[in-house]
Amino acid sequence: QVQLVESGGGSVQSGGSLRLSCAASGYTFGSGYLGWFRQAPGKEREGVAGIYSTGRTYVADSVKARFTVSQDNAKNTLYLEMNTLKPEDTAMYYCAAGSSRYLINYWGQGTQVTVSS
Repeated sequence: QVQLVESGGGSVQSGGSLRLSCAASGYTFGSGYLGWFRQAPGKEREGVAGIYSTGRTYVADSVKARFTVSQDNAKNTLYLEMNTLKPEDTAMYYCAAGSSRYLINYWGQGTQVTVSS
């Protein structure tokens, strides 16, 4: 059974940084897509960044140049480094795994990120 556990969320001021972690158990890195999604109140869930089985990364245009996704296979952990945070980045951030970015089979419980102006 795949389990995804996020950590690292919190409250920061605009311009600050956070690093989210996703500890993945029961999941084989490189077997599919592993990534981050977010959902703000009243908005649809959106893909933020992730890593395909080929090692290629995806980063949404809205966060490109500010967010970096990476993984540590030895630690079975996915990371999301978020810099120059903006109030519009405020959302619940979820770790997710699936066969592709559009076919997600597993979700974490989420970690809240709040950016104040």
